[in-house]
Amino acid sequence: MSGERLQKVLARAGIASRRKAEELIAAGRVKVGGRVVTELGSKVDARRERVEVDGRRVHAEAPVYIVLHKPRGVMCTLSDPEGRPTVRELVRGAGARVVPVGRLDFHTSGVLLLTNDGETAAALAHPRRKVPKVYVAKVRGVVDDAGLERLRQSIEIDGRRTVPAEVRRLRVEGDKTWLELTLREGRNRQVRRLGDAAGFPVMRLSRVQYAGVDGEGLRPGDWRPLSTDELVLLKKTYGVPKSVRAARAPEAPKRPRPAKKKKKTARRR
Repeated sequence: MSGERLQKVLARAGIASRRKAEELIAAGRVKVGGRVVTELGSKVDARRERVEVDGRRVHAEAPVYIVLHKPRGVMCTLSDPEGRPTVRELVRGAGARVVPVGRLDFHTSGVLLLTNDGETAAALAHPRRKVPKVYVAKVRGVVDDAGLERLRQSIEIDGRRTVPAEVRRLRVEGDKTWLELTLREGRNRQVRRLGDAAGFPVMRLSRVQYAGVDGEGLRPGDWRPLSTDELVLLKKTYGVPKSVRAARAPEAPKRPRPAKKKKKTARRR
């Protein structure tokens, strides 16, 4: 059965903590579709099935889809045992407990999708979808045509060969080259390992697009809700989200404008 664990649905709806929700289920106080459910592993689609606690209906949290410009030096997780900053701190204003779709390295900046729709997150991150991820990289060295061919070769990561990347040269600046790379899988540090293997170490890396969604106009740390057109395109291309109409578009926080400096006036003597 697709959906989310029942205790997670209850917790996200604000009924109780995850542990307390498990106690409610075990006590037979929760119904799904009019039937009492006591199995903790039960999954439910709260947007399609009626869920009740003590006879009162639980309303599912509206789905939220946002795109964040993740800064460098921020973990792509909701918590970090080492105390490093995480994306959770940047999206508190989303009004929902959103989770990252896929991952983005600590030292890599750029486009990161987040949602509270677990089905959509899992579908987009699954390797079989071959979702395109577009990166811009600054590498050490002048990448000529032969270098481009080396960058387009498959390499081995953790015992498996990668799907060859699409690579094009953007410009050359002295002894540095800017490249655009498109990947259709999410292997660990793939772009950086590809650069090392080809002899062009990556100096700077940013993801500029994920599944056709870009972060144009977003400064590092800023986010915005996905537009209806973007959600429709995702559904048309990948089959998710299931319902575009149900999506809620939270208002992105506005950064305060920097104060204007007062012009100094010459003193009269």
